[in-house]
Amino acid sequence: MNLTPETVREIAALARLELDEVEVKLFAMQLSACLDHFRKLQEVDTDHVEPTASVLPLRNVLREDQAGAALAAEEVIANAPDAENGQFRVSAVLEERRACSRSKSCNWARIWNSMLPST
Repeated sequence: MNLTPETVREIAALARLELDEVEVKLFAMQLSACLDHFRKLQEVDTDHVEPTASVLPLRNVLREDQAGAALAAEEVIANAPDAENGQFRVSAVLEERRACSRSKSCNWARIWNSMLPST
């Protein structure tokens, strides 16, 4: 499967990545190669193979979680670098603008489905 530069730009916009044209071409080739490998894996007959999460025996090496005494809300807020009205104050993490191209909708499902092989 060959991804178009436009598809790579849309994926980059969704990931909030700024790519130059050389990177767009490079990622188009690399992502296309990855998708081709996935297509080959989908062709493998696994009808008679038991599902496996791990081929090694698993054991938990960490201690069991145990609930302890909770801190009072005032103690927690007292340790905050910035607080207001009993709540943590943090920098904005979401942007209002859309990073996708104006000509096409930012529809991740549409992009993802276009990369999957048809069955």
